[in-house]
Amino acid sequence: MALSLTLGVVLGGISGLYGGRVDLVIQRIIEVLQSIPTIPLWMGLAAAMPSNWSVLQVYFAITIIISLVSWTELARVVRGKVLMLREEEFITSARLDGCGDGRIIMRHMVPSMLSHIVAATSLALPVMILSETALSFLGLGLRPPAVSWGVLLQQAQNVQAVALTPRLLIPAVPVVVAVLALNFLGDGIRDAADPYAS
Repeated sequence: MALSLTLGVVLGGISGLYGGRVDLVIQRIIEVLQSIPTIPLWMGLAAAMPSNWSVLQVYFAITIIISLVSWTELARVVRGKVLMLREEEFITSARLDGCGDGRIIMRHMVPSMLSHIVAATSLALPVMILSETALSFLGLGLRPPAVSWGVLLQQAQNVQAVALTPRLLIPAVPVVVAVLALNFLGDGIRDAADPYAS
């Protein structure tokens, strides 16, 4: 999530602040990434990993794969906020005071939209949990001896095994609870951040 957050804030901020060709290029990259179906993309990237990698190497590779695909929504949110804020008087004052673009984004704009970033981040967490669970469930993510909800649910693929031991489906309960809880948290933070939105 940290890598996705960094990419979204930096690229969204640059896109909104500079505009023009920079904005055009970043927005086309976002559109291309969003137009690719995510599950086949994750499966292709995960299947390209060498089978002799350790559990730790696979974990970091999956983390990077999911992060590089899931920063686009946050970048769009940040871009919209930057487009709104860049004409404000405090940004003009910062420019006249000699602040560089990086300082303007990180010191002046990001604190103004921090609540929206937190809300977007909390809504992106369930997607990342489901992504890792799906990849591990399909056998393309983490593998035993690593423990994750997807690895635990992988044993529930066989219908006969589930019929004999229904407890194999128990790991699905925390997945559902975690995803719903984080969705409710994200909705609550978004409503608190913008109480006038309908």
